[in-house]
Amino acid sequence: MNVFFQRAQNWLDRNVYDLARQMRLSYLPPMMVYLAAGVSGLTGIVGTFFVKDYLGLSAEFLASLGFWAMMPWTLKMPVGHLVDLLWQHKAKLIYLGAALIAASLLIMLNILTEPKSMTGRLTVETWFVIATLLAPIGYVIQDTVADAMTVEAVPRLDDWGSPIPDEQIKLAHTTMQTLGRVAIIGGTLIVALANIYWFRDVANMDAAMQTAIYVQIFRWALLIPVISVLGVAMAAQLRSNEEWRLAAQGYEVDDIERLLARRVTELPKINGWILGGGLAFALFAIVMGFSNVPYNEELIFVGSLAIVMFLLRRLTEELLPRVRQQLFGTALVIFAFRAIPSTGAGSTWWMIDELGFDQQFLSKLALISSGLTLFGMFMFRRFMAERTITEIIALLTIILTVLNLPEIALYYGFHEWTQTHIASFIDARFIALVDTALESPLGQIAMIPMLAWIANSAPPQLKATYFAVMAALINLALSLSQLLTKWLNQWFIVTREIKDPSTGIVTIPADYSQLGGLFFTVMFLGFAIPMLTIYLTQRTLLSGRKSGFESG
Repeated sequence: MNVFFQRAQNWLDRNVYDLARQMRLSYLPPMMVYLAAGVSGLTGIVGTFFVKDYLGLSAEFLASLGFWAMMPWTLKMPVGHLVDLLWQHKAKLIYLGAALIAASLLIMLNILTEPKSMTGRLTVETWFVIATLLAPIGYVIQDTVADAMTVEAVPRLDDWGSPIPDEQIKLAHTTMQTLGRVAIIGGTLIVALANIYWFRDVANMDAAMQTAIYVQIFRWALLIPVISVLGVAMAAQLRSNEEWRLAAQGYEVDDIERLLARRVTELPKINGWILGGGLAFALFAIVMGFSNVPYNEELIFVGSLAIVMFLLRRLTEELLPRVRQQLFGTALVIFAFRAIPSTGAGSTWWMIDELGFDQQFLSKLALISSGLTLFGMFMFRRFMAERTITEIIALLTIILTVLNLPEIALYYGFHEWTQTHIASFIDARFIALVDTALESPLGQIAMIPMLAWIANSAPPQLKATYFAVMAALINLALSLSQLLTKWLNQWFIVTREIKDPSTGIVTIPADYSQLGGLFFTVMFLGFAIPMLTIYLTQRTLLSGRKSGFESG
């Protein structure tokens, strides 16, 4: 027993306490911006029930809207380059992102509090689409700036003004990135706790009381942009304190500026390919988006992918052919894993209508997911360090495929059998809790090695550029996931009950009869797409000896 406690103590010291010991005050500003991103999910459950109860939008349309909401994230490529070029003005970009996020939240708040005034200008559905598209643009800008702030957060001088060794600076950057992920997931944990509190008596609430709760949540959500702005204000204050400290040590103004500002050698030159490619993508997406061309979303995806692949090809021309093949092979595996489709909104509607999952229970699922994700980040750090990305993704694909089975079992009434023949407490909620507990850490376990691979694989002089292009490629994979989800929802029609708000007459009846086929198709594609990609790349691009590009 003593040996067990000693090992547990050593594990905590290496994975948790050591991270806390490396925390610095300068890390807080970017962590606050990341925290705002994590808290952004505060309105997620409200949005789900708002769409279900107030809007007549189909699962297919919501999947299509999800595609458009993902498109701004593919713009991290030119936005990231602009942030590097406009390093001295990044605070203004944070303010811009905060304004867009606030505008999105105010639209949703006014839809709930002043519906007549809002519908006098545009329909509720149109306002919802505008709000849905404004928010990700704001978060893309803030997330890109936060990435730049993490570089500035790592000090180059010790308390006596002496340069810090490069090895310590590299370790500090690693710590900063880890704490950034902790801040994001910590934000989701706060959101889950808040939702559990607000929806603690939801079973006894009528529609008016639930709407009042929704309004309260959106009002609290207005603190999200405030958090990121406070992070920028704190960064400015810390910068001022550092300037005064160096001045007290006898440094002149020019020396202080040289020591604290980004080095001239680190300022990038304008990359015409990145900016030109990003502009071409934006114009192409806007023109196609407002046109009535059939399959415009599909054409936007193909065109955007072609632009990103062209830029990636241009960036890797100087690499050795074998190294370039390893890079492309690993990128293809990551792309395939992120492109896995989901069931869409229909499965959530079914859980609400048929299984009786209310707002508070969904909040509990989110709380379990966030808490175990934090635990999983620490628990699997060594596993991620010792395995290649292809091995990690293959294992995660198998696990996620198996974890699709409980949801399918619930659809076919497995919980009714367990309550009768095993134990009464093994109901639908119990099975969903267990499934969430097992699945929750896996998303972050997949994300962390991907981010580390992007950071570690790029040539030293092109790290920022490589990260921007690869981030755009990965986000395009998420857009493909939304497209596949839309296609599946066109094939398997799932509808919830929709009533006319004035008469109460059911205009569209609930129909979940095809949800079973959708579940099985998603499970099959979720296994086949990554595993087939891994098999093909291992026999072609990754057939030779593993290189640093393929390692975790």
